Amino acid sequence: MLQVAKRIAQKHIFSFAVTAFAVLMSVMGLTTPALAQMNIEITGVGQSLYPIAVMRFKDENKLPTSITDIIRQDLARSGYFKNTENGNASESDEGTPNYKSWAARGADALVVGSVVQTGAGQFEIHYKLFDVRKSLSLGGLNLNSSADNLRAAAHKIADDIIFKLLGERGIFSTRLSYVIKEGKRYRLVISDADGQNIRNAMNSSEPIISPSWSPDGKKVAYVSFEDRKPVIYVHELATGRRISLSNQKGNNSAPAWSPDGKKLAISLSKDGNTQIYGINADGTGLHRLTRGYTIDTEPQYSADGRYIYFTSDRGGNPQIYRMSAEGEQAEGAKRITYKQGFVTSPRISPDGKYLAYIANVGGAFRLYILNLATGDSQALTDGTSDESPSFAANGRYVLYSTKVGGKRVLAAVSVDGNSKQVLSIPGSDVRQPSWGPFMD
Repeated sequence: MLQVAKRIAQKHIFSFAVTAFAVLMSVMGLTTPALAQMNIEITGVGQSLYPIAVMRFKDENKLPTSITDIIRQDLARSGYFKNTENGNASESDEGTPNYKSWAARGADALVVGSVVQTGAGQFEIHYKLFDVRKSLSLGGLNLNSSADNLRAAAHKIADDIIFKLLGERGIFSTRLSYVIKEGKRYRLVISDADGQNIRNAMNSSEPIISPSWSPDGKKVAYVSFEDRKPVIYVHELATGRRISLSNQKGNNSAPAWSPDGKKLAISLSKDGNTQIYGINADGTGLHRLTRGYTIDTEPQYSADGRYIYFTSDRGGNPQIYRMSAEGEQAEGAKRITYKQGFVTSPRISPDGKYLAYIANVGGAFRLYILNLATGDSQALTDGTSDESPSFAANGRYVLYSTKVGGKRVLAAVSVDGNSKQVLSIPGSDVRQPSWGPFMD
């Protein structure tokens, strides 16, 4: 089936942009957790790190999973924090800490917590946060959790720390989807934002590509080759129910949700050359949005839903263009990228400020970011085979697929390029990442 995928990519000219042929998940709902765990290697950090002491939670040994370790890892991966306490010492979460002592130990903030078992496999997690520099309590959280949801509780605490200290929403409670290629089989998985807690969504002998999360995080649209041709599906994660969104003649590819979740933009070749169409989320109301004689593909809605960004070779080589969400006939299409000769895979940040894309420069496919207000662009990586960019829900990071040591892995980079991470599953080929939205 890889031969089919390759022929389709060649037919669309954008041989690198295999991500344009959207695909993700299949009939099975989420199943039992997979045994594979994702290793995280932080390869770069920001210029200055906020020193924070995350103490071992009292009575944490009652838990099957370490809350403290997950919080520490989350904060380290954010690129903003340096933990000053890495041992097993705990600190009381009652009363007021000795701020002067903690300041002398180099901490600007202090995290303490405790665990109380309330029943079989049931726990209460208590955490408090203190601003050492201001000698101030910033409050905390009291969470009830089953043994199966301890990772989610830890991520929620890390998100709370980010919000209270930095004033921005954390993304540790969001989810990732990606495809693992193992031999001749493809496995679509859903994981926590740190790549852990992997759950199978689908196993297939045919390619799975291009995930697209619904704005509420409850569904994923994707393209599956299981019927020996690309078909777009919408998959409901909680139930496993799915619908065939588009099974037109020719290629059905590149689904992208509107911000309100009511419709999608897709790419179809049913009338000849690939063009962009709109369709309701239930599969009704198909209508054409571009009517050119070249290839238009990889649609992406703007953050406010007014526009659609897309890849087109109408100028000779593929570049990124923008048109009204009502279609090109409304006000034409405006070219957005100019600084590189071959550009694909547009992705818009959730705040609408940035466009991430892949550019071929001197034979190297590299992740770039464009400030849409100023027109300034910069390379975020020094890779040669980057693919499939996807913004985090807070717009601070871009997840993408690349090659390290000849193996395809996932990586993440901050939008300023300072914080870089490589995520890999030993022995696996990992591709087609998509970062899910905030869940509430």
